[in-house]
Amino acid sequence: MPRALLLAAALLLAPIVARAEAPGPGQSRVTVLFDQVLPTVPGKSLKGVLVEYGPGAATPAHRHAASAFITATVLDGAIRSAVNQAPARVYRKGESFTEAPGDHHVVSANASDSAPATLLAVFVVDTGETALTTLDPG
Repeated sequence: MPRALLLAAALLLAPIVARAEAPGPGQSRVTVLFDQVLPTVPGKSLKGVLVEYGPGAATPAHRHAASAFITATVLDGAIRSAVNQAPARVYRKGESFTEAPGDHHVVSANASDSAPATLLAVFVVDTGETALTTLDPG
């Protein structure tokens, strides 16, 4: 997906993010913003998920739907992320990272203990997929 398209989506969503009250410390919120069948790619859909992290919040290690290819763009703040065996990296506003089908997202956290952070995750996924994220057991 072209980077310009992701940045355009981020700019369009900025007023929505600005109006919503951010989650409190240690809390996060996940909102599906769009779910659109791709008419030129049979069996695939494009899904947009807004992930909002309060200060110090994190998501446990997880995997996404087996068919999912994901591009995540930080809309506000800074996100610490690590996929598979790669070292954790901090992504700041406007920066993006990707996850391929089958990847293990081992670190996903707000990089700040004092400010909120928000990212937009855009999934290309099999249309029939209903569970986009599965947390690791235990």
